[in-house]
Amino acid sequence: MPKRKNHDAGFHAWLRRPISARGSYDAKLVVEIDKSFKASDRTYGARRVWRDVLEDGLACGLHRVERLMRQNAMRTRPKRRGKPKDNGERSVIADNVLDRDFNADRPNQKWLADFTYIWTAEGWLYVSVVFDLFSRRVVGWSMKADRDASLVMDALIMAVWRRGKADALLHHSDQGSQYTSDQFQRLLLDNGITCSMSRAGNVWDNSAMESFFSLLKTERTARKVYRTRNAARADVFDYIERFYNPRRRHSKLGYLRPRAFEDRAMETQPGVHETGSRPYRSCSTSFYKAKQL
Repeated sequence: MPKRKNHDAGFHAWLRRPISARGSYDAKLVVEIDKSFKASDRTYGARRVWRDVLEDGLACGLHRVERLMRQNAMRTRPKRRGKPKDNGERSVIADNVLDRDFNADRPNQKWLADFTYIWTAEGWLYVSVVFDLFSRRVVGWSMKADRDASLVMDALIMAVWRRGKADALLHHSDQGSQYTSDQFQRLLLDNGITCSMSRAGNVWDNSAMESFFSLLKTERTARKVYRTRNAARADVFDYIERFYNPRRRHSKLGYLRPRAFEDRAMETQPGVHETGSRPYRSCSTSFYKAKQL
């Protein structure tokens, strides 16, 4: 019994001892880590959370953030991939001008484009995106129940509307029938945009665009079940316009956010000018035709 009393006394003394300085700082870090993790909709890994913590003025190492996230069960979800086949006819095939050169030294120099799909209880929703390689920013998008040429045309029209016409702009996509259609090719020509296309069946020729869709699915759509296409549209809009462009840190940009990267480039790089970005506006082929009249 005396031994038990000594043991109990030691245990209670251990409980009453003050928290160490390291433990106290860990608790402070966990609050900031949790804030960053939840703000990303639980999609950020340790490296991006660490950048947020440093930006908030707290000094710590990456491994410490990794440990605290692991101890507090802050885990991201695994990736999912997949894509329906395109059986449409191809009428125009362009050369692979981009040739896997995914670097750009100014905005509106190289745009990538592609579309993906999201399942809803009402059926597929197709999401088309135009992506500026300079800042990894989504500059145009379109969402429809059908994947005809108007799907990709509307995304490009939005990009031109928001960014304005640019000199020596390259547009790169795969050889999908929507991009090879006469209507889409005429839209490129009307806006002075050079067309580039991946080689048939080669996803690596447009890998930066594929990476964005992987993020969209991993960080948002693959984690949810949508009852309607409108619900999916609203969620994709939220991801692009309220999270990805203004808030998501990108490893290719030195962990800056796409919008912030463009702002910094205008301040620090000679020759980089205002992109002419306009607020979000849903544009369509009918809107474009009206402007041409």
